[in-house]
Amino acid sequence: MEYKISDRVQTLKPSAIREIFKYAADPTVVSLSAGNPAPEAFPVKEVAEISARIMAERPVDVLQYGLTEGYLPLRQHLTAYMKEKHQVGRDFDDILITSGAQQVMDLTTKSLCNEGDVVICEAPSFIGSLNTFRSYNARLRGVPMESDGMDMNELERALKEEPRAKFIYTIPNFQNPSGITMSLEKRKQLYALAKQYGVMILEDNPYGDIRIKGEYIPCIKSMDEDGIVIYVGTFSKVISPGMRVGYAIAPKPLLQKLVVCKQGADVHTNMWSQIICHEFMTKYDYEAHLAHLRELYRVKSALALRKLDECLVPNKITYNPFEGGLFMWCTLPDGVDMPAFCKEAVLRKVCVVPGNAFLTDESEPCQSFRINYSTPTDEQLVRGIELLGQLAKDVL
Repeated sequence: MEYKISDRVQTLKPSAIREIFKYAADPTVVSLSAGNPAPEAFPVKEVAEISARIMAERPVDVLQYGLTEGYLPLRQHLTAYMKEKHQVGRDFDDILITSGAQQVMDLTTKSLCNEGDVVICEAPSFIGSLNTFRSYNARLRGVPMESDGMDMNELERALKEEPRAKFIYTIPNFQNPSGITMSLEKRKQLYALAKQYGVMILEDNPYGDIRIKGEYIPCIKSMDEDGIVIYVGTFSKVISPGMRVGYAIAPKPLLQKLVVCKQGADVHTNMWSQIICHEFMTKYDYEAHLAHLRELYRVKSALALRKLDECLVPNKITYNPFEGGLFMWCTLPDGVDMPAFCKEAVLRKVCVVPGNAFLTDESEPCQSFRINYSTPTDEQLVRGIELLGQLAKDVL
């Protein structure tokens, strides 16, 4: 049988990170390539308690169909919580509970983009979102990153040169993969440019609650007086990624289209997961849980940074400073073959993610690779960075 794959999907490639997971499955390999929360971050006891209680007291709520828009008590609580804590949400906005934040990228692209339309992205950016945009035959226009976020001059150039641009995709807090946080001034500039050129902003904020140092910076959505920002949140990094609960806060006319698209995808998000998230937020000390996560990652990141300074920096590998999130972006000296370095690392039993996987054009030259510090144990983290340091010493 000759399988005639659709034009939209024919050129798509598997996620480079998912492919690397195949190597990381080898128990002798230290994986610094994942993007998973630390196993000790999961509120296992509380989830077990909530699960037992709801199955005993109201099993039909968990097992029956739900509304596409999401579990109403969770929607109501999140709406109030985001307004109070982050000043996110206006009278013209509504909220949709999704199957993870990734689904918001899919529903947004499906709703806004025709084939050949342009999505303006940070370069580098999250591979999962880039592949989603590509799956709709959207054309990606990358904007280089500076130490405080997107290069605004290059962003304006892209907006001038791309009349078919539909939205700007940004991860302003502890960006994946670079770890960079966008400054308040650049958030204001980005909003002003999007308004001037008539494009939407897709603000992805999966790591915002995992700030380990520095001052809080308001979300771009908190500035949205014109209905041009779609805010994306998730419980994946603060409760559980396996539960697949995310949400979008967006202007009602657009959100209604996301709802229709979701009805054709999965009808509604898992009811058990939604109820767990609501109960955990309202019947437990959610803020204390977030504080616990910040301290956990503060300690783990400090260990990772000590080892980077000890093993990589002396061997001419630099890294971006970061104030939160789960990733470290390391850069090899000019002239070094980065893909070859990452392949040799696998042979030496340590996995990292090649930086070109995060580019809008994977064929562009790249000297960087991504390390995750949250998933490995402390022992694995130390061992993995030591192996990279020895590799650097041997080949640089």
